[in-house]
Order: sequence, then structure tokens, then C-alpha cells
Amino acid sequence: MDVEELDAVGGRRCEELLRTCCDAPAWAARTTARRPFGTLETLLAVVEEELAATSEDDVDVALAAHPRIGERSDSATSRREQAGALGAGEDVLRQLADGNRRYEEKFGHVYLVFASGRSAEELLAILDERLGNDPATERAVLRRELAKITRLRLERLLASRRAS
Repeated sequence: MDVEELDAVGGRRCEELLRTCCDAPAWAARTTARRPFGTLETLLAVVEEELAATSEDDVDVALAAHPRIGERSDSATSRREQAGALGAGEDVLRQLADGNRRYEEKFGHVYLVFASGRSAEELLAILDERLGNDPATERAVLRRELAKITRLRLERLLASRRAS
């Protein structure tokens, strides 16, 4: 699939495809409504603009779709993105589990980080650093991480559809 094909699919199907990249229903609907995109650059710009405008409630819905860092997931996408964490030793996984718990107690949602290409030790160091954030700072960081994850997933979606 390329951007032209994404422009051509029905609205409901476009929203479904976008929600595989970021499971925020209102964001997917608003992004779909801005078609046609025409180019990948335009699509990515719209995606980022709409993510920036996404309500806190919709961000929370998207967060609920993400597994904890270091925990096994039924999602092939999450397993691929967290490959560096999932191969870690028991001690690091235990530290991640403890950090996840502390993070969720402090911020009220799952620790979200762009995990692709990062080791468990890197993800743990980032987690420890982010635990020092105040809620407003952390929410801004979280939104940036969500945008990076969404962009990666969108690029993979378009690449995988082209390859098939």
C-alpha cells in the first residue's frame, strides 16, 4: 500500500489501518477526514498535527493498547518493537517490572517509550530518568514518544503493504 491507496480506501478502512499505528479513535477519525494526503510527507505532517491536537482522553485510550515494557505481548508489533527488552536477563526484567509499577503508580498509565532498536538496559535507564519528571513534563515526553511510535508503525504499514 502506498499513500495513494490509503487515500482511496473507504473511510472506515482508513481509520482501521491508522488505528494499527496508534489506537486513538478520535485521532484516526480526524486524520482520515483530512484525506487526500497525496504524499508521504503530507500524510506524516497530518499525522503529527492531529496527534498534537489529540485530547488527553484519546491519548489514554492509545496508551491502554500498549503492553508494559519487558512483558510478553500477544501483539507481533509490540514483540518486534521490544525485541531488545524481551531477550534481557531475569534481573533486568525484574527491574523493568518494578520500574513499570512505580511509573504507573506515579503517572497513572503505562510507561510508553520508543523501544525499537533499544536494549533492555537502555529502556531501564530511560525509565529511571523519566521517573524523575513531574506529571506535565512526563505527559509532553509521552506524547513525543507516541508520535515516534506512530510514525514508525505507519512507515512499516506502508512498506509492508507495498511488499505484499
